Amino acid sequence: MTETVTNWAGNIAYAAKKVQRPRSPGEVRALVAASPRVRVLGSGHSFNAIADPGADGVLLSLGALPAEVDVDTAARTVRVGGGVRYAELARRVHAHGLALPNMASLPHISVAGSVATGTHGSGVANGSLAAAVREVELITADGTTLRMARDDPRFGGAVTSLGALGVVTALTLELEPSFEVEQHLFTELPLAGLDFETVASAAYSVSLFTDWRDPGFRQVWLKRRTDRPLPDFPWAVPAKVALHPVPGMPAENCTEQFGVPGPWHERLPHFRAEFTPSSGAELQSEYLLPRRHAVEALHAIDGVRETVAAVLQTCEVRTVAADEQWLSPSYGRDTVALHFTWIDDTEKVLPAVRRLEQAVDAFDPRPHWGKVFTTAPEVLRPRYPRLAEFGALVRALDPAGKFTNAFVGDLLGG
Repeated sequence: MTETVTNWAGNIAYAAKKVQRPRSPGEVRALVAASPRVRVLGSGHSFNAIADPGADGVLLSLGALPAEVDVDTAARTVRVGGGVRYAELARRVHAHGLALPNMASLPHISVAGSVATGTHGSGVANGSLAAAVREVELITADGTTLRMARDDPRFGGAVTSLGALGVVTALTLELEPSFEVEQHLFTELPLAGLDFETVASAAYSVSLFTDWRDPGFRQVWLKRRTDRPLPDFPWAVPAKVALHPVPGMPAENCTEQFGVPGPWHERLPHFRAEFTPSSGAELQSEYLLPRRHAVEALHAIDGVRETVAAVLQTCEVRTVAADEQWLSPSYGRDTVALHFTWIDDTEKVLPAVRRLEQAVDAFDPRPHWGKVFTTAPEVLRPRYPRLAEFGALVRALDPAGKFTNAFVGDLLGG
């Protein structure tokens, strides 16, 4: 009997012939070498079929691999195993007096899966999570291990790779000295007259939240490093009670607010590592576009907000610095990221997604690879100027297409 595995949200059931949970890199090598088609499932926090190997394929979960976290304090690097999640990595790194430059809103997601799909935190000077990677170790189609570091000309295609090059068994990340962060929350920031660059630059990490039921933003989250100046934020009112990004949800699962300083890994995410932030009863979409278009794009969304708001839980607006990963949605451009957490109803959500995509299409949006989107592959291809080089790298490392599923094949045009 075939095992049924779903993603975190439950909207995707993977059509795998077999699900494997290897316990060592040696087992991974053997499984890869013996299988005609392989895809890797990280924490399952994707909302489309990017991880689906198809009915003839093997779905690999790396959660049973040893949770390797090897910190080199002299080099300020950490080598982390392919199944490790950010919460565990962050605790281990912090214990050595070091820090990751940034984290996503959820610490529960896997490191390898996050960087493979272009996941990010926020901050005008902060790149995506992939920007911290210095070396990738992966098992290629014939079961051998390949290491690619930044001095390798192929490296730009190796980190945000959509799982198309092989099974990532380890990554080496850059670290920096540990730091503390305070969270300062504000409410009711108007859209009219918004100076987006000034607002987005007000702290180390800035997030704007809205339900789009009215113009403007219901919440502003400023995450200040305590070694940097206290932000002046006169455009909104300081929050008087603890807040959750989704209106009406309890704030107990959120990281501490009201300017209480704490370690970087307990403030940069929005949610506490020891709590599950929600049941997974949601769908998510995200579009990343040039930051210079932020205000125009926000007004375009405001123009369709009735359609969006009808099926929306919350929308988060963040920034990401340009990076050099060929398939990163932030490749080559400073970026504004528009994230939408929808209700758990695909039939109702998809029309709103299509209308939203039409509204922002003029701004050259790139969707997050792990979220719900309907943009056609032929529309996406020109938005990635290094896509042809990535396709050549896939063919060189995996000529039989062992790691190329329908999702990747459609993107590459094969």
